[in-house]
Amino acid sequence: MFLKQALRPRAEGPRATPGPDAAGPAAPGSGTRRDRPGRVRTAAARTLIAATVLWGLYSLLNVALSGRWWLWLLPDLVPPVCFVAVPVVLLALTGVPARAARRWLVPALVLLLVTGVSRAGLHWGALVPGGGPGPAPAGALKVFSWNTKYWDTADDPDAFYRFLKAQDADVYLLQEYLAWVDDRPAPIDEEARIRREFPGYHLVVLGEQVTLSRFPVVARPPVGQGASIRAGTPWREVFERGKVLRTDVRVRGRVVSLYNVHIPVQLDIGRNWLSRGFYGEMRQRDAARRAHYAALRRDAAGNPNPLLIAGDFNTTPAMGDLDGLRDALDDALPASDTFMPGTWNSEGLGLWRLDWAFTNDALRVHRYAFEDPAGLSDHQAQSLLVSLAR
Repeated sequence: MFLKQALRPRAEGPRATPGPDAAGPAAPGSGTRRDRPGRVRTAAARTLIAATVLWGLYSLLNVALSGRWWLWLLPDLVPPVCFVAVPVVLLALTGVPARAARRWLVPALVLLLVTGVSRAGLHWGALVPGGGPGPAPAGALKVFSWNTKYWDTADDPDAFYRFLKAQDADVYLLQEYLAWVDDRPAPIDEEARIRREFPGYHLVVLGEQVTLSRFPVVARPPVGQGASIRAGTPWREVFERGKVLRTDVRVRGRVVSLYNVHIPVQLDIGRNWLSRGFYGEMRQRDAARRAHYAALRRDAAGNPNPLLIAGDFNTTPAMGDLDGLRDALDDALPASDTFMPGTWNSEGLGLWRLDWAFTNDALRVHRYAFEDPAGLSDHQAQSLLVSLAR
């Protein structure tokens, strides 16, 4: 517009003298005031377009790279609910730009919203009254899975055991049976007290995992790197290799396989994010995570028993690491009445679901709840009521 005004030829001939009714010179800044709404709409359109393009690029790369490239573990930290929240917020702002910009912004954002629903981890069935599974039959098993956050070493031990016993579960799948000393995991030995607090239970320990069962244990098949663990293996090596504890128990004449899982966390948040060591360790952790996931999938695929896999996976619904398990097994979430499950951080907003439970067709989940840890951990606990399918 300004270029056209600059090139416009001046009128020839004597300049006309303005009459008494002619408008005087425009007040300073009046043109700016008249153009301000248009400028605001232009700036809003540019900002909205940029935000849509950036979010669309992130969403596309998330599908392509999550679970496939170790460096994507950093962008994977975005709360999964953003895959719904961001397009919804941007759609609400599309009324500001001009109509021409809205013609392609709205369809693009709707597409991002639709494709992001599955990665947001929301349980839409919780909004449907009476949409859950049927009532549990008599004799259903109560399973309690929980990352304890360093067992009782950071809390009142008596309160810790009172909390565990109050769950009255048939099976406990517990993680982080350890202490945290000088920024490193350290072993603890509380087997005597565990047996005293849970008389009649069968106790199985592997590194930092503890499985307690009211039903007799008939086998402890090693999974993945756990096959290399021997009686004299140092605890630190057991801690690193034994991230999947499989325990086969006999339940009313049938063998049920219980998998107690704790996949390593992606990052060492104590390191400087700008250091080479931070990224080197992240790459090593990604390799370890892949190995544990692959071993778990292989073992579950070759297991003919009814099985339940639960624990802290340090993996969100938006991450591709879980795809193999989700394709082959059933997430317990349909049996929950929670719309936005966020098991971590229970001490904050709880925007990330890191704790999961899966079953095969031989087990039915009648109830799946996320329990408040009563200030004893930064993870919510998972409580399930399951029965053997006929």
